[in-house]
Amino acid sequence: MKNDNLKGQHRINEQIRAKEVRIVGDEVESKVYPIAQALRLAEEHEADLVEISPNAQPPVCRIIDYSKFLYQLKKRQKEQKAKQVKVNVKEIRFGPQTDDHDYNFKLKHAKGFLEDGDKVKAYVFFKGRSILFKEQGEVLLLRFANDLEDYAKVDQMPILEGKRMTIQLSPKKLGSSKKSAVSQKSAGPKVFVEAESEKEDE
Repeated sequence: MKNDNLKGQHRINEQIRAKEVRIVGDEVESKVYPIAQALRLAEEHEADLVEISPNAQPPVCRIIDYSKFLYQLKKRQKEQKAKQVKVNVKEIRFGPQTDDHDYNFKLKHAKGFLEDGDKVKAYVFFKGRSILFKEQGEVLLLRFANDLEDYAKVDQMPILEGKRMTIQLSPKKLGSSKKSAVSQKSAGPKVFVEAESEKEDE
């Protein structure tokens, strides 16, 4: 049963230990009742006495069909979850001297990621003496951001972190219909795009 994980979160009927409870609801006068009278009222309504605020003094209860109560609770949780947009970050790696073929290959992937509502974190990795080309790396990342201006806004301009120079971009339009299908295929929040020809010398 789908609501099984919600069961046990509330005391119902004879499980309620308090001597008196405050009942709230539409069809019952909202006031404090002795527990025996509250249980009789629930029985008369052919429903359950459900403890919704156990820490109140006295505890607050509602007279409602418990299965219906769980269903509504589950539905609310589902709606809240749907409103939470999960944004993945896709990583794209460049070398300081990436050629046009590799650049265009990665640019195409970045456009696809952004269209799907994902953020893109692009970086140039400097190995050994290639750190001398850091200005070249910055120019490459700024060109990358400029080529994606129709798809993305820049969250963070290029910054050097150790051996990496990084730029971060966010999509201009979130949540395309393709998003859910793509996110299901994604094994994790990050995807690395690296062309075969870009293996760096040791």
